[in-house]
Amino acid sequence: MTATPAAPRLTRPDGSPVRVLVVDDEANLTELLSMAMRYEGWEIRTSHAGADAVRAAREFRPDAVVLDWMLPDFDGPEVLRRMRADDPDVPVLFLTAKDAVEDRVAGLTAGGDDYVVKPFSLEEVVARVRGLMRRTAVRVDDASPLLVVGDLTLDEDSHEVTRGGDEITLTATEFELLRYLMRNPRRVLSKAQILDRVWNYDFGGQANVVELYISYLRKKIDAGRAPMIHTLRGAGYVLKPAS
Repeated sequence: MTATPAAPRLTRPDGSPVRVLVVDDEANLTELLSMAMRYEGWEIRTSHAGADAVRAAREFRPDAVVLDWMLPDFDGPEVLRRMRADDPDVPVLFLTAKDAVEDRVAGLTAGGDDYVVKPFSLEEVVARVRGLMRRTAVRVDDASPLLVVGDLTLDEDSHEVTRGGDEITLTATEFELLRYLMRNPRRVLSKAQILDRVWNYDFGGQANVVELYISYLRKKIDAGRAPMIHTLRGAGYVLKPAS
């Protein structure tokens, strides 16, 4: 079994640890989340009610917030509204016991950036928060911004993509999809995995969005060349160097 490489360390632009505010009225849950995130080297502050969370966000200036939907004084969307009045760009991951698609959509409509349903794994929450922070000004200490598979190259910093030296122009979603494929070369990725990592929430059965964007990528990456993106019927998709 191949060991999973350690995730690159996230820091603030000045090199200090990133800050995450964890808000939930269950003390045991906030402690578990805090332990998992401190293990990543992040600085953590916790709150158990909405008003305290807003004050903490104002003082702590977090790089991301993990926010429970239901709190004893006012709900998560109201906490988010007040936090965003002070910091319009802070990314927020909602935690909720609700699992209906319309509730997930409501969370995103309220301004949340992502959504995790209880019960969840600590690893999933850490991965989601890491994904949110990668899209902000948080710095990633990594050896190189380049992903290379065969003659395909993707620069995570400049968002430039080339194949065989030819520049390829991608939309933001196409870029995220290709980046996920290139981070997992020769690995079969299911539609559910791709939805979760690229779109960050369940589309409620609309897995055809994956097929659509895979077809877009193929037209740009594989057109007129030996194919790199392959479909394994009933299993998913895999990207590998052209034969």
